[in-house]
Amino acid sequence: MKFYIASSFANKDKVREAASILRGAGHVQTFDWTVNLRASSVEDLELYGTLEKKAVLEADFLIVLLPAGKGSHIELGIALGQGKTVYLLSESEELFDFEVTSTFYYLPEVRILVGKLRDNIETVQKFITQQKSVR
Repeated sequence: MKFYIASSFANKDKVREAASILRGAGHVQTFDWTVNLRASSVEDLELYGTLEKKAVLEADFLIVLLPAGKGSHIELGIALGQGKTVYLLSESEELFDFEVTSTFYYLPEVRILVGKLRDNIETVQKFITQQKSVR
């Protein structure tokens, strides 16, 4: 299946690790934004935004690796608008505290996974396998 991972630049190494595990299992990454430099112009923002939007639309599922920034949450919205399954991965529960969480984290298309990155990715793969067997 095709996937896209949304997160912040601060999580770049974790995004690469998660993507490597998924690619190793035979999944296809629609775009690896971690190879880009930070945008330094409006033209860069337009280019990166276009590439990332296209990648989200091409993906079968989206992973949002928390904590994530505003761009990741826009990508979350694009995926939800397209009816895609979204996996929210976090190593802690603090972003799910009622005072700071997002209403969109609790939609039926979203699965929240809290724990170590590798364990969360393994759980994502189990969900994907279950989805394939239901189809």
